Amino acid sequence: MTLTRRDLWLFWLFALLILATGLGLRDPWPADEPRFALVAKHMVESGHWLFPQRGIELYSDKPPLFMWMQASLLWLTGNLRIAFLLPSLLAALGTLWCVVDLGKRLWTPRVGIYAGWAVLLTIQFTFQAKKAQIDPMVVFWITLSCYGLLRHVWKGPDWRMWALGWAAAGLGTITKGVGVIALLMLIPAGMASLRGWPDVRVHARNPRFWLGPLAFLAACGVWLIPMLIAALGNGGDAYRAYVDDILLRQTVTRYANSWHHGQPWWYFIEVALTTWLPTLLVLPWAIPAWKHRLERRDARYAVLLGWVVLVFVFFSIPSGKRDMYILPALPMLALALAPLLPGLLRKPNAQRLLLGFVLVFSLVALAAGIAMLTGDPKFARSFMEGRDAQVAQGLAWMFVASGGFGLGACLWFGRQRAHYALIAMLTALWVLYSLIGAPLLNDGSSSRGLMRNVGQAIGPDAQLGLVGWREQQMLMADRPTTDFGFKRESAQQFADGMRWQLQQPATRWLLVEEGDGLPACVGKSLARDMGMANGRRWWLLDAGATNPCLRRSLPH
Repeated sequence: MTLTRRDLWLFWLFALLILATGLGLRDPWPADEPRFALVAKHMVESGHWLFPQRGIELYSDKPPLFMWMQASLLWLTGNLRIAFLLPSLLAALGTLWCVVDLGKRLWTPRVGIYAGWAVLLTIQFTFQAKKAQIDPMVVFWITLSCYGLLRHVWKGPDWRMWALGWAAAGLGTITKGVGVIALLMLIPAGMASLRGWPDVRVHARNPRFWLGPLAFLAACGVWLIPMLIAALGNGGDAYRAYVDDILLRQTVTRYANSWHHGQPWWYFIEVALTTWLPTLLVLPWAIPAWKHRLERRDARYAVLLGWVVLVFVFFSIPSGKRDMYILPALPMLALALAPLLPGLLRKPNAQRLLLGFVLVFSLVALAAGIAMLTGDPKFARSFMEGRDAQVAQGLAWMFVASGGFGLGACLWFGRQRAHYALIAMLTALWVLYSLIGAPLLNDGSSSRGLMRNVGQAIGPDAQLGLVGWREQQMLMADRPTTDFGFKRESAQQFADGMRWQLQQPATRWLLVEEGDGLPACVGKSLARDMGMANGRRWWLLDAGATNPCLRRSLPH
């Protein structure tokens, strides 16, 4: 076995160890995981896949492709704990494969491996890959699209890859509207071609150019056409509202006039400089190297870096920003860094910087663990609110183990092989978190503990209604639940909940969030305080607890 082949096998071994460890050991956590898992579960149970549904309402915030994946895997495995996370795992591995193979084709197999490591070791990438949000799948589709487009424009033409690139962009679009940004790759590629840079051509004058746009439309049509036919042909007002919301409000309107997550224009620069560590630690040496290669008219760097800049600009324009939005830019940036890494890692200053990162990270983890074991710092009290004390102790030992392992790796590998210490420390951190941290946090983070206590409190034959609820309560309930809408005002939900409860007062209970969901008329002395979950307090109400509210006329 050649050295390169051995290194490739080692890379995939570590990728599986980091990304797959912990699969099946936790339930969905807020903010987004329970929502998608609930929708997927409803698809399997009801057989209605075309229109996602959250409780009694249609869910129009996102296209359904990601939820289709979860539902398909749930149908195949019968295990929600595995099915809800598996799409993100497969998407992350697919992204890494695209990066490794593209690095090999643009440069050498060893460059491909370095590019893979640069993505895998980035904190934000692995963090998102271990969550069941849409973003890891969007990153995969965008990366696959860039893969196909680059295979075509670099020493092409390759019309199959061209069609693949456009089709992947289409699938990315029906996963999350921003999937179309992959096609921005054609702007720097086209500019390099027009300027006569060697080895890069778009081949726009060839009639087969139009295979790409047709592939994009066909991919979008997989969902869009049957959805429009069903909604506009046979659906009622709710389905027409679904179309308006998902095709206009959640895409064009949301981009032009964001209503959530307001941030300044430089927000994503800050995100990259923090969550893209440790990969971006080499940026001070990479920037002058890139400048030198661009001066030599190396189109590979022009196309990759040009696209990364365009993506940053695209997401920086709207006021609404979340840290994971910028993640699709990482794989192409890693590819632009990868050819430089062998030389950069031989620089003593670069090795010292990596070693310093490992030392600081390890010492912080060790100090946090010791503080949690020996004292009661404010951050520990806030973090552990609503959780068992044993959970805090388990997490403390996890931090101690992570920090201790990192310090041991520093001593073992030393200054000349600090990148190996970095790999060892981050691998230990993710494995320990997956095997210890996530299971310990699961009951409180997923509402499993809350809903288990609710089920025990009301008994097996009772019915449960949800007011001011969150998706995790419905998902973790041990029985079918009744809801009164999700987007409706809590007062309206409570009024409908009381009507429902009055029909069978002896067997029907309401689980209500404290705050807007719990009116002042409720007799708390008769209610059951079920404790905290996800930072909120929940109350269990029988008909006796809601009786004081009956003196008021219920809204109609």
